[in-house]
Amino acid sequence: MALEQTWRWYGPKDPITLAEIRQTGATGIVTALHHIPIGEVWSVEEIKKRKNIIENAGLKWSVVESVPVHEDIKKQNDSFKHYIKNYTDTLRNLGECGIQTVCYNFMPVLDWSRTNVKHENEDGSFNSLFDPIAFAAFELFILKRPGADIHYPDEIKQKADVYYKGLELSEIEELTSTILQELPGSEDSFSLKNFQALINEYKEIDALKLKKHLYYFLEEIIPIAEKTGIRMAIHPDDPPWPVLGLPRIVSTIDDILGIIKAVNSPFNGITLCTGSLGSGHFNDLVDITKTIASRINFVHLRNVFRDDSGYFMEENHLNGDIDMYGVMKELLLEELRRKNEGRSDWQLPMRPDHGHLMLDDIQKAKTYPGYSLIGRMKGLAELRGLEIGIERSIGNL
Repeated sequence: MALEQTWRWYGPKDPITLAEIRQTGATGIVTALHHIPIGEVWSVEEIKKRKNIIENAGLKWSVVESVPVHEDIKKQNDSFKHYIKNYTDTLRNLGECGIQTVCYNFMPVLDWSRTNVKHENEDGSFNSLFDPIAFAAFELFILKRPGADIHYPDEIKQKADVYYKGLELSEIEELTSTILQELPGSEDSFSLKNFQALINEYKEIDALKLKKHLYYFLEEIIPIAEKTGIRMAIHPDDPPWPVLGLPRIVSTIDDILGIIKAVNSPFNGITLCTGSLGSGHFNDLVDITKTIASRINFVHLRNVFRDDSGYFMEENHLNGDIDMYGVMKELLLEELRRKNEGRSDWQLPMRPDHGHLMLDDIQKAKTYPGYSLIGRMKGLAELRGLEIGIERSIGNL
């Protein structure tokens, strides 16, 4: 196979075991040291401990997802240089341990936003979705964010009001819990009070200022990445538009090209997440893949159904509004180009991003939204078949 097939694993506490992952056909693991507080240095000892667990199971630690960027770096608070130093120390330690790809994001406060993480489909499986009316109801009538009403047209505010008034107390609690969930895979969540406080800290930071902070961060870390051989891969915003008054700066092809230009190095790369970028009807994923192909360092393949209102729902990997055939073909052509150049790092790590909760997984007591076993294995199998077909049409890699 051309693309390196990888699987996101949340570490020893993940309900999915490494032995089960081996049976999916994946050979690489995408993981992080979630137990280390954000902003602290990952020691060589802790990295090697996790790496040994993975390798003892017959797998390879292929990608770190993620080394989280401390909020003080995004805001450039007084302590931001301290956290940048810690970040570069972590990169040095990862490089020393032979790990060469690091995914990260620069989204303020929230890493992703959904309004329902257990929507039931007609076939009895479950997936996640983002309903802009439900989100507006949360922001306007539950969080009651000051100034939020000016960001919504009257029609949306009226629909959100009707939606909110139709909710039972348990449904309000469920919507709140879903939106306030922290990192995917985290068991923590925000409270309404501390969530609003975190948002308030960004009141003076617009998209232009946040971009300047990102570019400064890149100027500091990319030279270290080059020395250690680590390919950085920034993850797009999810969803790819501002939420809760917070700026988003990795949402369009222009955003991505600006990041690439900010520090012109192959180690300053992109995580091509088809689901995150594809949630925006304004993004053409085949064109984006072709345009930035040389700077793609990691791949998340996920499909969505979307419309121009901001509504999107996660679909099966080969269904939905993303041209997965076209994206896959561009990725394989890029790998072929790199291989013909004689590059040793020609192979792109790819993971099936999210999957429907289905079959026996529905009965399991604990499953991270989007990260069940069977749904992702189904997606990986579909993507594997698509890849083989395209490979034979353009020449085996």
